This record gives sequence, C-alpha cells and structure tokens, in this order.
Amino acid sequence: MRPTGQLHLGHFHGVLKNWVVLQHEYECYFFVADWHALTTHYEDTSVISQSVLDLVVDWLAVGINPGEATLFIQSRVPEHAELHLLLSMITPLGWLERVPSYKDQQERLKGKDLSTYGFLGYPLLQAADVLIYRAGHVPVGEDQVAHIELAREVARRFNFLYGREPGFEDKAEAAAKKMGKKNATLYNELRKKYQETGDADALERAKALLAAQQNVSIGDRERLLGYLEGGGKVILPEPQALLTPESSVPGLDGRKMSKSYGNTIGLREPPEEVERKLRTMPTDPQRVRRTDPGDPDKCPVWKFHLIYSSPETKSWVQQGCRSAAIGCIECKQAVIDVVLKELKPIRERSAEYLEDLDAVRNIIDEGCEKARETARQAMEDVREAMGISYR
Repeated sequence: MRPTGQLHLGHFHGVLKNWVVLQHEYECYFFVADWHALTTHYEDTSVISQSVLDLVVDWLAVGINPGEATLFIQSRVPEHAELHLLLSMITPLGWLERVPSYKDQQERLKGKDLSTYGFLGYPLLQAADVLIYRAGHVPVGEDQVAHIELAREVARRFNFLYGREPGFEDKAEAAAKKMGKKNATLYNELRKKYQETGDADALERAKALLAAQQNVSIGDRERLLGYLEGGGKVILPEPQALLTPESSVPGLDGRKMSKSYGNTIGLREPPEEVERKLRTMPTDPQRVRRTDPGDPDKCPVWKFHLIYSSPETKSWVQQGCRSAAIGCIECKQAVIDVVLKELKPIRERSAEYLEDLDAVRNIIDEGCEKARETARQAMEDVREAMGISYR
C-alpha cells in the first residue's frame, strides 16, 4: 500500500479484511510502498514519513499480526531498487507503455507532470517488489492483473536469458538424489510422464513433491522445477494473481469511497464525526417529505445496509422506505449503530499503538530486517545468474 495517510472503510473492506485472513494461510509480506508514492507525488514528500506510521498503525489495529506476517517499508530494503535496475536492462520499453494503468493514470492525473521515467517504470518496480520474494501469489483486484502479468513476463524473460547455468542437468540430477531414493525415483517418473505426454496432473504432483521436501535448498528446488518443465533453472518464479473482491463500501455520496472525492469514513474517526457524516448523507432525491415513499435502490444509504445489515433489517428498510412507514433518520440510525460497533475496537487498538510508537517502530525494524534477509538471498542468485557476482 502507498502511504497516503490514515485508512478508511473502503481500505478495510476492500483489502485489509482479506489480508487478515491470508496471514493465517500463507507466508505473507505486507509493505509500505513509499517509493511508489514518489512516482506521482515527488514534488511534495512532506507527508510520507507520518503517513508510513499511520499506515502501519492502522494495519496493526485491524488485526495484521507481526507474529504471522512480515511488515516492512519498501525503501528500507534497497535490494528492491537493485533488482528493479537489473530488470530494467532486459525489459522492452513497449511492455511498460502498454500497461493499461499507464495511460489511464496520465489521463486521470492531468494536473501532474507524469512524464518521468519513475512513472513509466513503476510497474517494473512493482514486478521487482514481487519477484524478489519469489512470491507464489499476489492479492490484487481485477485492475491490477495486468501488472502481475507483466511481472510474469519479466520473470519468464529473465529465466530464459540467465537460467541456463553450466552443467545444469548434472546439478539437477544431483539435487534430485538429495530427496532420497524413493522421492527421486518418483520425481523422475513424473518428469518423464509430463515431458513425454504433457500430463498436467503429473506436473502438479511433481511440484507438490518438491514443495514438501525439507532437505532441498531453494536453489536446488528451483533447478528441479526448471528441469521438470524442460527449461533451465527457475531463478525468479512466475507469480500468480490472487484475485480479491472489489471493495463494496460506497462513499458517503454513493460513489466509490476515496479521499480524492472527500467521501470517506476513517477507521480512527471520532464516533461523533462518524455519526455526523452518516446522518447527513444524501438519500433518495425523490423523497422530499417524511410522508413521501422512497426507493432504497436509489439511495446511497441502502448500499451501506447491503454490507452491514441483517436480512431482517434489510426487509424492514425496503418495506418501511417504500411505504413511508419509516423516515430517513430511522433508516440511517441502523447503519450508524453497526458502523460504530465495527470501528470501536479498531479505534481502541489504534489508540494503544499511538501511545507507544516505539513499539510500532520496533515492529517495522524487525520486519525490515526479515524482509531484507530474504531479498539478499534472492539477489545473490540473481547476480550469480547474470555473471556479476564477484566472490
């Protein structure tokens, strides 16, 4: 996530609730993308430092656990920049120019000068962010799938150019023996079956077999993956997009909740401010008087009921609004109550972390060191494959 200040309900329902689940299912790396913030906000960097802390506090408050996930800051792991530089040497310019968001954002942010290499190259920096951790999956929305596809293409090109290490087959066969006689035999049988008949099931079984090996190094596992598929050593595995549902939370005006629209409800906003915002939301424009029947489908408040309310409450709103049996204030109060209930524990945990920012900084420091150690290992393999490892 880019550090853009305190988070709101759109972030919570669109991203963070999913992250809380994923941290229990995968080895997760969540980072503050401060370099990415510079691609569009390089003229004013004054808010970035405080926004970084705000972001991490909000992550912790919603339930991201530093004991289960790695939380860090992008610029504190300079290996991201090194991999970005090296990948830029082999990435065709046309690949960057055709990323859909490149022209979209130029159009949307007409007031900013985005004719910079940083803006053109930010999808490649994103690719480096992912590939340096040899990520299997990246949780993204539909609009980010093109970025993951670029990362896959870059990894594929890198592996094609640099994955042909001398004596590759001998090294792969030696690595197979490290799995033990029984597993090595099974691996070779599955490899032969896949390469001779294209059996996709054999390929998946072989991959699962490799994933389960505890006594095989990362380098040997990548050799065996490349040998399995008939190529060279897989130095940078191709990541997969893990599609996440689009945020269903509307803004206070019915549009997408966004700071640029000024229609957000912050995760840490005081209860009285949340109540004021919800109470003054626009409603069905055809319902002028309390006695006028309304249409919930034309009312921004109804979109909140779809997210928060029970079936019984939804039925009450539909019937009461259409018959004018309930007023807009009553309808909004049901939303106010449940939103305040959801935000209360988040706000309380935020306050605890804000009172001990040193603890937050320690969490960040530990996460940065862990992330950097993983990144260092990847860069050693990258340099060696490219022939620029001078040891």
